[in-house]
Parts: sequence; structure tokens; C-alpha cells
Amino acid sequence: MPKAIWNDEVIAESDDTVVIEGNYYFPRASVREDLLIPSDTHTVCPWKGRASYYSLRTDGQTVADAAWYYPDPKPDAAAIRDRIAFRKDVQVQS
Repeated sequence: MPKAIWNDEVIAESDDTVVIEGNYYFPRASVREDLLIPSDTHTVCPWKGRASYYSLRTDGQTVADAAWYYPDPKPDAAAIRDRIAFRKDVQVQS
């Protein structure tokens, strides 16, 4: 089962991930939202749409914009609706 791990803590775990461009998108319900801090950062992907970000905090350590999601993905990226992905410094074990 894929797991997202940061700072020796499992922050997401699910058998229902979607992998796009090498990034694992976890269902929102499988992510420990108590570790996520909303960010003001947004980016735009030409085919996925506008991404929003979260910073991640565990054990007093914070990494800015460590997770992202597409609140309203474009039709070609509908599979990642209600899913969260993580930066490369968050280890994903599959």
C-alpha cells in the first residue's frame, strides 16, 4: 500500500492512488489533514488547471508548499479531483 512519509511520520496511506507525471495523488480522506497548513501559493498547469498548496508541519518542523491539489481540475485531469500529492522530499513508498 503506498505511503507518504515525512519526518519519519506517515502522512498519507492508501491503495487508491493515482500516479501522474511520477507523483502519487492520494485520496483526500487518506491524508492526515491535521498536519496540513493552507498556503496562499497557487500555480497553473496547462492541462490540469490551477493548483492550491499546503505546507506540512510535524514535530515543530514545517516545509512550505509540500503538498498540492487541484480543487477544480480540467476534464483531462478529472482523476485527481479530491486528491493530494506531495513534493519529492516527502518520500512515497509503494
